[in-house]
Amino acid sequence: MITVHHLNNSRSQRILWLLEELGAPYTVQYHQRDPVTQLAPDSLKAVHPLGKSPVLQDSERNLTLAESGAIIEYLVSRFGDYNWQLAEDSEHYWHYRFWLHFSEGSVMPPLVMRLVLSRLKSAKMPFFIRPIARNIADKVLTGFVAPNIETHLNYIEAHLTDHTWFCGPKITGADVQMSFPLEAQVSSGLSPNTYPAIHRFVQQCQARPAYRAALAKAPDYAYGPKSD
Repeated sequence: MITVHHLNNSRSQRILWLLEELGAPYTVQYHQRDPVTQLAPDSLKAVHPLGKSPVLQDSERNLTLAESGAIIEYLVSRFGDYNWQLAEDSEHYWHYRFWLHFSEGSVMPPLVMRLVLSRLKSAKMPFFIRPIARNIADKVLTGFVAPNIETHLNYIEAHLTDHTWFCGPKITGADVQMSFPLEAQVSSGLSPNTYPAIHRFVQQCQARPAYRAALAKAPDYAYGPKSD
């Protein structure tokens, strides 16, 4: 049996969505963020030393696996078909592998940096340190983080303008992997006029019945659709 250790408002939401798409049987073990720090609870460390989500356990194979990309590759390999992971001789195979890694390797680091630096600006600290810390944070945000985010979003927008899904006309595991950072951006106010293709991609993900089924099982997800 597959068990997903799920954390609210986290990358594990896309794992639940994929399992629904694949029609694989699974159970959910729910974990809740600390309401003050927004960090994962210690209960996750009892499952995996990194103490993060998602973590997938497959009792039939005595396997505990972290990292969204690895989990997606495992699930489509075990329960999916070449429509989800693409055959190696497929025209889009290496594009599939690229987007599967691009999500966490390129897109998420500056987004996380922006989140951390933004919180730093409002964090409690001695008054004489506050202006220095805020000045440093602002310079890093404007000089490095924001330009990198814009570059990545422009690259994604250009690609999705010419593609229905990231790897062609059919949805794959790469789309599931890319959904989280793009949902987060759309939810935070990404302009639909500047990035219409990204908005279209997010909307078509969220309209899928399997996505809605996963959201029904784990509705505590701030990046989901605002209304039907």
